[in-house]
Order: sequence, then structure tokens, then C-alpha cells
Amino acid sequence: MPRISEGRPPAEPSSAGQKDRYLRMLRAAVRQGTALDFEHVQMQDIATEAEVAIATLYRYFPSKVHLFVGVMKWRVDRLDQARIITEPGQDAIVAVSELLNRMTLDMYAERQLSLSMIQSMIFAESLTSPDHAHIKFVFGEIILRLAQWHADPTDDQRRRAWLLTQCWFGVLMMVLNGSRSRALAETDIRRACELLLG
Repeated sequence: MPRISEGRPPAEPSSAGQKDRYLRMLRAAVRQGTALDFEHVQMQDIATEAEVAIATLYRYFPSKVHLFVGVMKWRVDRLDQARIITEPGQDAIVAVSELLNRMTLDMYAERQLSLSMIQSMIFAESLTSPDHAHIKFVFGEIILRLAQWHADPTDDQRRRAWLLTQCWFGVLMMVLNGSRSRALAETDIRRACELLLG
């Protein structure tokens, strides 16, 4: 289990220079996380590659868990900014299952990095991490939008979107660790969408 610092909340970049350094740190984490498993990624190597002081890295990411949750947040925010919507006449179940299955394939293509992100999300359950909470909220909003429930979602619809997110995370973890085939995972995700969005 990784050491997780809870000493203080992570800083948020505000100035242009801070945002540039923040992005360099995330990109360095992606490169290091693609090449090495979570245990072998070193914060000092991330700082060196990003050309920032180690104190700067820890200011924004108090641990590797925070760092890879930050990478996941960056990815989810980019997905949200794409404003993916259900095409006119497209079935919501098809739209959501296609997105989740495409994301599964994309994350499998970066298997090592994806394992670090998902494992960090699991470890971060015990943290008061604004990035972790943000990811869950935004991902749920994307599903609500594709399910065509975004205008005024009920509590039940939000619960279904949350359950679908949890189901997808679980199936994705099994695909990434090799205990579930991608073909079976695709069927699982489609069935989960049918049950929860139908």
C-alpha cells in the first residue's frame, strides 16, 4: 500500500506559470506511468522530467496517489470538454455503452498507466481529495448527459449513473489486470447499461 500524505490539501494552480508547471508535471507522470508500474514511479524522477523542484511537485501532489488521481482528472476533464452527446435518434443505452467500451479500449492501450490511475482512485477513497470527488461528479454528469437525463435528473437517475460508473470501474480493473477478456467486458458493460439505463 502506498504512503499517502494527509498533511494538507493539494494546491491549485492559478497563474499562467503555475498552470504550465502543473501541466508539465502531469505529462511527466503520464510518460513515467506508461513506462513503469506504480511502485517503481519515483516522485523525484517526475520532478526532474517536469523541470520543477521536488517541493513544487509535492505542493500540488502530496503523494503518488494524488499525482495519478490528478492524471485521471485531467483525462476526464478533457472528455467532458469534448461535450459528447447522444446523436439525434440514437439510443441512450447504445451511446453510453459505446463510450464506456471505447474508454476501456483506450485505457487498455495504456495498460500500465491506467492501472496506476485506477489503483490510485481506489486508494484515494480514504482521502479527502477534491480531484477524486471531481472525477466521480464529472463522470456521472457525462453519463447523465448521454442517457439524456441531464436536464433535471432525479435522485434515482443520479444513483443509476453512479452505479454504472462503479460497475464500469470494476470491469475495467478486471480487464487491466488480465482477469476478464475485453470481449466479455464489452458484453458486461452493454448489459450493465441495459439494466441501469433501461
